[in-house]
Amino acid sequence: MSFFNLILIYIPSFVVLLTVLVFVHEMGHFLVARWNGVRVEVFSIGFGPELFGWTSKSGTRWKFSAVPLGGYVKMFGDANAASAGTIDMENISPQDRAASFHHKRLGQRTAIVLAGPLANYIFAVLVLAGLFTFLGQPFTPARITKVLPNTPAAAAGLKAGDLIVGVDGRRIERFEEIVQIVALRPEVRLIFEVERGGRRLKMAVVPARRTSKDRFGNVIEKGVIGVHGQARELARHDPATAVWRAVESTWSMTKATALAIKQMFDGTRSAKDLRGPLGIGELSGQMAQISIFTFIWFMGILSLHLGLINLLPVPMLDGGHLAFYAYEAIRGKPLGERAQEYGFRIGLALVLTLMLFVTWNDIARLTDKIGFLKRLIG
Repeated sequence: MSFFNLILIYIPSFVVLLTVLVFVHEMGHFLVARWNGVRVEVFSIGFGPELFGWTSKSGTRWKFSAVPLGGYVKMFGDANAASAGTIDMENISPQDRAASFHHKRLGQRTAIVLAGPLANYIFAVLVLAGLFTFLGQPFTPARITKVLPNTPAAAAGLKAGDLIVGVDGRRIERFEEIVQIVALRPEVRLIFEVERGGRRLKMAVVPARRTSKDRFGNVIEKGVIGVHGQARELARHDPATAVWRAVESTWSMTKATALAIKQMFDGTRSAKDLRGPLGIGELSGQMAQISIFTFIWFMGILSLHLGLINLLPVPMLDGGHLAFYAYEAIRGKPLGERAQEYGFRIGLALVLTLMLFVTWNDIARLTDKIGFLKRLIG
């Protein structure tokens, strides 16, 4: 990474990426809040001191803030940007009470909180659908053209010409699906269902764990079985089919991401794969260097991940609010204010700890071998 690329490609692409994704997420909250009659006081891209902004006729302050690592929508009745508590609402007018987020029905509050992650998912589907329509979806028939010797596939009895129709009960259409499943399950026994000579056979395959580097020098650990498919093609779809295929892809990636998170918790996958702001900035620059379409694809995938992460039941995240609302729905009353306060403190500590951890991962990755400063000056 030269200093020239850092200034003209990496930093701008990172800023564009975060601005778009944060805007999409917060716009989801904003729109559903307004539809439910909530007064929105602030819509901020970034945190900290305001750089510039304007106030709309509805009274919302739209602004860009100094730290571009997120954003927030502050609604009337919130004591802070995280909606961790409420201001004193005892002596306010009925009109103001009707505009307060915290005085809305449980279903309305749930819809407003859920709208942020949902907006990220919708954006991911639209991005993928657009790419599948105008460029095409990567497609390789799930037929094996070559089995490498002394590999898990060879040991299991897979042969060239086999058509893989299922893996662990999941129906397979594309070779890319096999690659995705295998990559996330190194050293895990998988049952392959194949068609061979008019018969269907089931074979157990245990992917080997392999560490390699991508074209940018990033270390990647994944599972491999040692098979090749046909040359990759791009299959263009009509808009309706493209949307359906995009929904399938987002669901598949959601399951893959959820599995990766589970593997990190149970210790079968290294948490070093996690990336923070520096790592995402590096990836955004790399994607932008390949092509604008690759950068847009990366934006859609990251939007999906942002939506999923925000659904985790951690206070400070949308999923934490939804967990409190689930408690309220079951018990018929909200969780106590003190319990919520402690919950948000714990959530803040968890989020800050995670940020420190992933930033350390980024620094360790960037300074590996050659060193970040040496890479910076080219």
